[in-house]
Amino acid sequence: SRELAVVLQWAISGQPEIALGNIIGSNILNVLLILGASALITPLLVAQQLVRLDVPIMIGASVLVWVLALNGTLGRFEGAALFVCMLVYLGFLLWQSQRERNEAVKAEYAAEYAERVPRNIGHVLLNIALIVAGLAMLVFGSQLFVDGASNLARFFGLSELVIGLTIVAIGTSMPEIAASLLAAFKGERDIAVGNIVGSNIFNLLSVLGLAALFAPNGIPVSPAVLGVDLPFMVAVAVACLPIFLTGNVIARWEGTVFLGYYVAYTLYLLLDAASHPRTMQYRDFMLLFVMPLTVITLGISLGRELRARRTPSTPNQKSFQP
Repeated sequence: SRELAVVLQWAISGQPEIALGNIIGSNILNVLLILGASALITPLLVAQQLVRLDVPIMIGASVLVWVLALNGTLGRFEGAALFVCMLVYLGFLLWQSQRERNEAVKAEYAAEYAERVPRNIGHVLLNIALIVAGLAMLVFGSQLFVDGASNLARFFGLSELVIGLTIVAIGTSMPEIAASLLAAFKGERDIAVGNIVGSNIFNLLSVLGLAALFAPNGIPVSPAVLGVDLPFMVAVAVACLPIFLTGNVIARWEGTVFLGYYVAYTLYLLLDAASHPRTMQYRDFMLLFVMPLTVITLGISLGRELRARRTPSTPNQKSFQP
């Protein structure tokens, strides 16, 4: 993936702060900006497996990264631990897919994805050449992206971490942005959510794990990241569970909340980077007023949903209409 190529470039070239900022920023952006914008287009359906399995795994991976980073560094041991977790997760998914395989699923898959392709040596060689060319362009493009982001950070006097959390995160998340918005416009409301949750799990366990493994001196984690960015990433992951659970839908008002928090978080990063005198007041306002109000609102919505599930005749509180 482009995140893997870009993050490894930074980790190996001695710019681990951008690598870490890219992972944290991408995960925050994926949920708040992409799902928020997609939900504004049309309320998004949430599959039961996401609520029962994938979102808890995303939350667990987010907490694990935060815990492993508490010593101030993500080294080779931490990277290996994250990557092993990714292998276990992939193994479980493969086992689950084999277990749930039946003739109906095979027929549906074949009807939707199967294509008749010529099986000859020329076709095989063409595919190999396309793979090699794609990998070469990915590596070359990643290097250009790394150089451009570094120069941009120096030009504006911003730290590499802030660039990674904002501009680089947006750049590497462009495919998710395009795929999720297109799915929402086409009415494929369940694809957008699964795409984001899977991407976040991959970013934390595979991309960050490999980056920590290959970084010469590990990935340093600053006190600012430990005190603000990582906790916010964990909070965003945790917030997905009650929002996804209520009606198994992300409603438009919840998408608006997501977008609002992304704007608020980005504004805080810019104020902090500029050493604005109101930065601490702004942060305290968000922590002491806005976030508790959001928690209370989500708690009320979740309570209504649980009561509705105990009473089957009660209509669902969320609208499924686009």
